[in-house]
Amino acid sequence: MTHTDAMLWASIPLPSFLIAADNSVADLNSAAEGFLNTSRKSVVGRSIWDLIAIDATIDEAFERARSHSTTLFVNDVDVGTRARAPLQCGVQVAPFQGQDGVMLLMLSPRELAGRLTRNQSAKSAAQSAIGMAEMLAHEIKNPLAGITGAAQLLSMNLSPEDLELTDLIVSESRRIVKLLEQVEQFGNLIEPVLQPVNLHDVLDRARRTAILGFGAQMTIIEDYDPSLPSAWGDADQLVQAVLNLLRNATEACGVDGGVLRIRTYYEHSFNLRRSDGTGDALPLQIEIIDDGPGLPAAIKDDIFDPFVSGRENGTGLGLALVSKIIADHKGWISVQSKPGETKFRLSLPREPRGHKP
Repeated sequence: MTHTDAMLWASIPLPSFLIAADNSVADLNSAAEGFLNTSRKSVVGRSIWDLIAIDATIDEAFERARSHSTTLFVNDVDVGTRARAPLQCGVQVAPFQGQDGVMLLMLSPRELAGRLTRNQSAKSAAQSAIGMAEMLAHEIKNPLAGITGAAQLLSMNLSPEDLELTDLIVSESRRIVKLLEQVEQFGNLIEPVLQPVNLHDVLDRARRTAILGFGAQMTIIEDYDPSLPSAWGDADQLVQAVLNLLRNATEACGVDGGVLRIRTYYEHSFNLRRSDGTGDALPLQIEIIDDGPGLPAAIKDDIFDPFVSGRENGTGLGLALVSKIIADHKGWISVQSKPGETKFRLSLPREPRGHKP
């Protein structure tokens, strides 16, 4: 391989493998090393099918593509490894010109491409909600306080039968105030004060709060990477984001409870390229996984928009607030959901190298 060929090979942004005639890995690029979370040296010479698991029967199709020197495309299948949970990918196979029996295998993860636009639109929607929150707080909360006070005064001279009506006025007014207070969180959320943050301390604070309150009926499993470096963020805001995700998962599992798994890991090749041309490395990963019924199909694509909720009495503000917090940290949030497993993933930047307090 010439120097130019090597540069082109290294520049391919998709995980790519050269597969020898015996299905062993002859070479792989840096994106593939990141996908496998291992080094080239430990992979070359091993069978590709020992390294990746594809949730589709493509072995025979792969061999036909090799024998007939044709290309093979498989869309939207789960591809997993020993080091990471499955990702939905497109799989592309093509003969490598000039070397009989050698095939090029490329993976196109759908997770980032498919959700980046939605993540950005969710951030815009959350920003629009900020202006609305300020208006609602000013225009509605004060009149509601007057209505509540008037109802309470009236109740002092009413019969027990009529008290039911004034109690309804008071309870519904308080419910609206509570909703407005949640909306106000958007307007009150200041810019994060960025500094080194131990994500496991953040997760422990949120976990302990959940166990002592809304998540008492849940079984929480911690699956942490102890070598995770410090993140670059605002600890209090990140605790708030994680708490909202834990609360959302708890409510999805219902009164009988369920199992919550909190996982952290490092993905050194995770880079986010934004629509304005800027980009960030987001190697620190947090996953919050519940075994509830999954997200309703009708709202799955809009779950981070304000006022979108899958619960009858939900406000649809918790996940929108999480989206805003993570966006303000220049991070990324995504979700994968199916019955029995819903996984929210937070991707965050690490502390800048050479940073001095």
